[in-house]
Amino acid sequence: MPMRKNGLIDVNNPTISRRRFLSAATSAAAGLTIVAPHVLSGQGKIAPSDRLNVAGIGAGGMGGGDIATVARLGSNIVALCDVDEERAAGSFNAFPKARRYKDFREMLEKEAKNIDAVTVGTPDHVHAVASMAAIRAGKHVYCQKPLTHTLHECRELTKAARAAGVVTSMGNQGHATEGARLTNEWIAAGIIGEVREVHVWSDRAGRLWKQGIDRPTDRPPVPPKLDWNLWLGPIRERPYHPAYVPVKWRGWWDFGTGALGDMGCHIIDHPVWALNLGAPATVEARTTLDGTVLDNNRLNFETYPIAAIITYDFPKRGELPPVRMTWYDGGLMPPTPAEMPSGQRLPDNGVLYIGSRGKMYHSSHGGTPQLLPAALHEAAKAVPKTMKRSPGHYEEWVAACKGGRRPAAGFDYSGPMTETVLLGVLAMRAPGTRLEWDTEKLRVKNAPELNQFVHTEYRRGWTL
Repeated sequence: MPMRKNGLIDVNNPTISRRRFLSAATSAAAGLTIVAPHVLSGQGKIAPSDRLNVAGIGAGGMGGGDIATVARLGSNIVALCDVDEERAAGSFNAFPKARRYKDFREMLEKEAKNIDAVTVGTPDHVHAVASMAAIRAGKHVYCQKPLTHTLHECRELTKAARAAGVVTSMGNQGHATEGARLTNEWIAAGIIGEVREVHVWSDRAGRLWKQGIDRPTDRPPVPPKLDWNLWLGPIRERPYHPAYVPVKWRGWWDFGTGALGDMGCHIIDHPVWALNLGAPATVEARTTLDGTVLDNNRLNFETYPIAAIITYDFPKRGELPPVRMTWYDGGLMPPTPAEMPSGQRLPDNGVLYIGSRGKMYHSSHGGTPQLLPAALHEAAKAVPKTMKRSPGHYEEWVAACKGGRRPAAGFDYSGPMTETVLLGVLAMRAPGTRLEWDTEKLRVKNAPELNQFVHTEYRRGWTL
């Protein structure tokens, strides 16, 4: 974890480079000449004045958005990799000079001398193997959230990135917002008093994909432009079905991490950061019965339950008190605070902090914090802005790859935070059991049968 000052991330830590972040004006770099690989200042590093040569792994959907954004910031898109030519067509057409691949392993081998950095925007189950391959090739990495599919992958990826010294960032865009910094500063200043209780929630999954369903039995043909074998990547084989792609993979245990993995890295990010939560001591899940296989009353581990409530207990951290954080998804939410004016409601995705002097809430992605009672806003106006402000989430990563300050959402922070998210996912395998977590050994102490799910056995040919 980065060093902290007054309970907050100290982004002015002198151990971090003090070069200024590039602002949106980095797009002016688009007019610079691409420097040949042999003049680069070192593996994975380029001079700050040069363009960044980027390859994209996963060029459709959110991955395509990431690629387009770093291109607008002046980066040179030199290679694109996607297993679905139709879904990636937008990126392929936008960057016609970029060399195209289906297998990222082939791309990294053939383009090793041509690329400085890689974006990873694949489904969850491919995040770790793709990001690790790029790190081992000495490339900077931007990976979409959640950082990985399993706890073991998350720990190993974080360690590897630190050892390689590459610049990393995870796709929790709200970490760069003004609202996120105000949340940190107001809590540190004691505006709502001592915080021992937090509620976090999301309206997903039902609106965007299905959960609580079983595996399909029909066998439709694989679309001609989709390489299904490469789409599966390291995960055990199963026949293609449109119930899995696109987007709908999030609800399947083998491919996604459910609503918690999809939105938890955006929402849980803020209390983890503001309260310096670290690893939880215990976690317990309560889930709906939807998806239970009734013939033998066993849980269906094809898809996640329709809704869940997950309780995390974090121990005392120095002078900071213990915290209980409760996650709700599938449309479940905490009660509306009594202090909230009639007719107002909490956002569909957000965070509610319960303090000894008041309450605070905000929406997902680092929304502007709101105080209850509203009179607390007057005191909040006097809180100094002690944290370094961000020029933007993607701007941080691009600038850091070119020699600037390390991103606040680098793997050293986002890795441990993602572990907290994934521990909630693990708890859904044993609803009603309070899991005692040993974060050093990465295992459940009181339910050893769950430790087999800390990682997934890869198919032959795939490895971290």
